[in-house]
Amino acid sequence: MTIFALSSGPGVSGIAVIRVSGQNTSEVIKKLTGSKLPRPRVATLKKFNKNGGKELIDEGVILWFPAPNSYTGEDLAEFHVHGSRAVINAMHSAISKMKNCRLAEPGEFTKRAFQNGRINLLKAESIADLISSETEIQRKQALKIMSGKSSDKFNSWREKLLKILSHIEAKIDFPDDDLPKNIINEIQKKADSVLNEIRKTLNDQKVGERIREGFKIAILGPPNSGKSSLLNYLSKRDAAIVSEIAGTTRDVIETHLNLDGYPVIVSDTAGIRNAKNEIEKKGIKIALKRAEDADLRLIIVSAKKVEFTGVLKDLLAKNAILVINKSDLLKGKLNDKCKKYDHVLISIKNDLNLNKLIKKIKSKLKNKFTTTEDILITRERHRQNLINCVQHLQQFKKKKSAQDFDKAAEDLRLATRHLGMIVGKVDVEELLGSIFNDFCIGK
Repeated sequence: MTIFALSSGPGVSGIAVIRVSGQNTSEVIKKLTGSKLPRPRVATLKKFNKNGGKELIDEGVILWFPAPNSYTGEDLAEFHVHGSRAVINAMHSAISKMKNCRLAEPGEFTKRAFQNGRINLLKAESIADLISSETEIQRKQALKIMSGKSSDKFNSWREKLLKILSHIEAKIDFPDDDLPKNIINEIQKKADSVLNEIRKTLNDQKVGERIREGFKIAILGPPNSGKSSLLNYLSKRDAAIVSEIAGTTRDVIETHLNLDGYPVIVSDTAGIRNAKNEIEKKGIKIALKRAEDADLRLIIVSAKKVEFTGVLKDLLAKNAILVINKSDLLKGKLNDKCKKYDHVLISIKNDLNLNKLIKKIKSKLKNKFTTTEDILITRERHRQNLINCVQHLQQFKKKKSAQDFDKAAEDLRLATRHLGMIVGKVDVEELLGSIFNDFCIGK
């Protein structure tokens, strides 16, 4: 089938780009323009008519990319028209009435590019990440992955393991011929080298995923300590309801922020106390789960009445900043219990020391995003495949005798398969749906 879709953003715009890809693309061009095909890869001004008739839809620019030198590897055309809804709908309606043409599914152009060997899975994912990037650090990471350095590394490990596998399979095929001692030593040495490199890559503090998904900050504390007010201050809008009534926030309220180029997801949670009903109990349970998953916890308490429950003490033990709010109500000295924690004394009401808190948060962010190594892992599926690869290499390492060669070969085959799944070198049909459904229609 030939597919088509709006590839520029939806809504009214100066220019809209409608992309068509597939075997019938040349026929679509001829019918809409009523003329022969334009010169390849040259912007050509044309009138677009309804289904080859005389009724004009619009006048615009067409770009024609014959296969295989196109984004998808198929015949592909881009119609640049005026970006009104009426023009876009008329173009879509005209193309849909042509033989074997249908609207593209989300990510289908990129899926076809992958299936036709134009890109690998990592590049496909990085294209999606680049489109959805909101901060500078996300944009740079997506471009780094697109450059191919990470896929080169995964392919390099895979090729080394395949070479080892070829020696082992030679021994299986010719059991009477002993492998030279130096080859066995070389096999073990190369396998250990790949294993150590993958382990080192896995020990990356999940920086790539943090950049792609956002640094998770959970705001926690007792009721009426100012959690929702702090969320609203950081997000610069009324994201959460602020009330003097304790227990107003029951569910988690999230907001996505850009803090000096760092992507951040801030969560306001239910007040932690002895729950008075089943709904509040569930809210507190969700809050504690969010605290467990967070990269940074902001434990906020009131300066007037500092309450440290056992739960809050535990939360302050790691990756936490103690935020002491309502300093305007403080009479006398700060509670000595607070001084042993990394803390900031603020007043959201009087806008006091909030810049100091933000500076402290940024410092924590910077430390988490700092890495001396190239980022290779940006998604959970990459990490899980590498973990599985390590497990099989560890099993391979345990096999020392010639009698174990059959099992050793299977360990290596599975290890190489997991590396292949990252870049799409093996059958990954079950992954394609989940990967390309994240794309917008038209990409």
